[in-house]
Amino acid sequence: MPSARRHAPSPTRTRRTATAATSRLSRTLHGPRLALHRRPRPVADTPADAAAAASSAPAAPKPRNATLAALGVRNFRLYVFSQVLTNTSGWAARVAQDWLVLSLTGSAALVGLTVTLQFVPMLLLGLVGGVVADRFPRRRVLMVTQSIFGLSTLAIGVLALSGHVQAWHVLVAAFVSGLATVFDNPARQAFVHEVAGPQHLRQAISVNSAVFQLGGLVGPAVAGGLISAVGEGWTFLLNAVACLAAVALLSVMRTAELTATPVVARAKGQLREGLAYVRRSPRILWSVVLVGFVAVTGVNMATVLAAYTDQVFRTDAGGYALLTSMLAVGALTGALLSTRRRGSRITHLVLLAGAIGLLQLLAAAAPSRPVFITVLIAMGVVTLLYLTGSNTLVQTTVAPHVRGRVMALYVLVLLGAQAVSGTLIGWVCEHLGARAGMVACGVGPLLGAVVVGLALARRSEGGTRATFHRFTHRAPAEEATEPAREAVAA
Repeated sequence: MPSARRHAPSPTRTRRTATAATSRLSRTLHGPRLALHRRPRPVADTPADAAAAASSAPAAPKPRNATLAALGVRNFRLYVFSQVLTNTSGWAARVAQDWLVLSLTGSAALVGLTVTLQFVPMLLLGLVGGVVADRFPRRRVLMVTQSIFGLSTLAIGVLALSGHVQAWHVLVAAFVSGLATVFDNPARQAFVHEVAGPQHLRQAISVNSAVFQLGGLVGPAVAGGLISAVGEGWTFLLNAVACLAAVALLSVMRTAELTATPVVARAKGQLREGLAYVRRSPRILWSVVLVGFVAVTGVNMATVLAAYTDQVFRTDAGGYALLTSMLAVGALTGALLSTRRRGSRITHLVLLAGAIGLLQLLAAAAPSRPVFITVLIAMGVVTLLYLTGSNTLVQTTVAPHVRGRVMALYVLVLLGAQAVSGTLIGWVCEHLGARAGMVACGVGPLLGAVVVGLALARRSEGGTRATFHRFTHRAPAEEATEPAREAVAA
């Protein structure tokens, strides 16, 4: 009969048994190691379950290139294509317009009057255009303005080809185009937000700037070839066809995919409301002040480059074309680089404005043409980075219901300062020389950087460091209200 007595297990055997049991328990509870990273897939018994499973699935990876992501939006692609057409042909039409007036009259003064007639409506009625951009659907406003551009240039083209064109015809068409520009510019600036959406706004603004610079580079070359080959009339007809094509592209946009913007009802005091909004928004206010300083001397380089061509380098029209092309190449490079920036801050704008002024002073001291061209390309890069950053800061800060009025004020200051710039820099170049004119170009951006920088520092209780923190970091309340603003816009 076996004994009922049991032997006590050894300590070594006890530890081995415990270890084995723990291992079996771990495999039972956790399974293979790879299973820790797997998410169980729910069973879709009903359509509702299937929809829930689809919504819980991980989103598709976003493109690494933010610019390509913006161009993936159908409405924005149509908008960019329309801008390529109208910017290129528009620059060509401007060159043909000036050349036609000069060939008809032989008067440079009348050429200047033609340019003035295009700027005067913006200076007088620019803010009214912003009210219209907020009060009516912007796509419809752009369709009307592009139709006016197309019909006015079509009339001049037909008159030129038939041999019945006169100088006053061109002057009237220039004034009509200036009136259309009053309503076109603020609506076009604000419409970028609608076609690209808030998530692609920065890249959309950069692409828009690149398209504008590309038009300034290619358009005059197209005009030169057409004028020498077939005359000015066909250049005007090309612009008319491009404008009417832009109307067609705007009409086929999918309205449901546009970022809805509240239309402001007609009421008294809307113009004052827009100005008061700018006054209460420090980022927008100082951005507008700074762009006025930069544009009054630092942006319009046509006059000083013409003086350099004649007085310093002693070359012909081909030398002038080389200088303007190098500036445009730098500007196009800056526009492409700006698509990589994630944001814009007021302190960055102050630094870029100072860099524009310093580069222009360096260009004034350039000892040779290769050095001057190198500095000119760098100047184009920095200038476009500044202009794109300034536009981005204003558009991403402004509330949707006043976007048109604020952008109208911004464009008014930018274009109005450039209108003053031509006369001012021309007088300096004529009486003091081309190098003095380049020095005068640098005064505006440098003075603006100093004035705005000191103003920002004085507004801060803690001095310059606190100013940088205030204007480069959003307050928590502002961060909380920004998505709410975009939700209202959507």
